Amino acid sequence: MQITFTPAAVQQLEPILAATNKKLKFLHDTVGDGCGDNGVATLQLIEEPIEDDAPGIADPFPFYYELRHKVYYEDHMKIDFNSKTHSFVLKSDSQIYHSHLRILR
Repeated sequence: MQITFTPAAVQQLEPILAATNKKLKFLHDTVGDGCGDNGVATLQLIEEPIEDDAPGIADPFPFYYELRHKVYYEDHMKIDFNSKTHSFVLKSDSQIYHSHLRILR
């Protein structure tokens, strides 16, 4: 899995990562009954990756993700920041996955 962060997203994330000294995890957060199909993409700030976390390819921030959730996403995605809605956007060349991507602290 590869994620490119746009300059607008970098500008928003840099101070958060610097202030917390944490790492990013791309999380497929399951809601409801816990079925993977009901999952919502989320960014999570973590101290350290856990055993099931795999390193992703990213520019410019490294991140981790759970390999079992890779099936729900494309291999190459972007995280942008929309200044009008003050929210992060997860997208690829073919679709928008989430227009209000949350950051769990």
